[in-house]
Amino acid sequence: MIYTTEYNSPVGRIMIAAKDEALTGLWIENQKYYLASVKEEMKQCDDLAVLVQAKDWLDRYFAGEKPQIRELNLAPVGSEFRRAVWEILTEIPYGEVTTYGKIAGKVAKRLGLDRMSAQAVGGAVGHNPISIIIPCHRVVGTNGSLAGYAGGIDKKIALLTHEGISMDRFFVPKKGTAL
Repeated sequence: MIYTTEYNSPVGRIMIAAKDEALTGLWIENQKYYLASVKEEMKQCDDLAVLVQAKDWLDRYFAGEKPQIRELNLAPVGSEFRRAVWEILTEIPYGEVTTYGKIAGKVAKRLGLDRMSAQAVGGAVGHNPISIIIPCHRVVGTNGSLAGYAGGIDKKIALLTHEGISMDRFFVPKKGTAL
């Protein structure tokens, strides 16, 4: 059973999901891949401890604090490759960005590969089932492109701006441009 709760945030209504005692999902309403990783029956449960903790974490984040990701028990569902990418996302500090290419290099090293494509990393980043907490919004293209965000580029910009990142060196790409 997947337990869910809703959260009203500055970037829109959010659905938070948990199984056992770990977060398995956090999606901004109408985002791409909304509830894509959920394969089980869902039931609303606003007082489940892990969901209450996630709401508190979001309250503090949106209040301008810098809550630590490790405060929460996360269990995103995905392949070994995707989980490796998501783990690297959790290492990006608040208020900083990294590139798909840099993540590709780290993933290749962790998986014992010579190299990894930035596009493959982009696919994994885009399918991150625990948005905001696993900070996929902190990933940009090597050239400064604000390439992709399942929640929408406007929300990516809002989250980066919230974290104090200047948008001066970034741009919104035209459709179909590479990472």
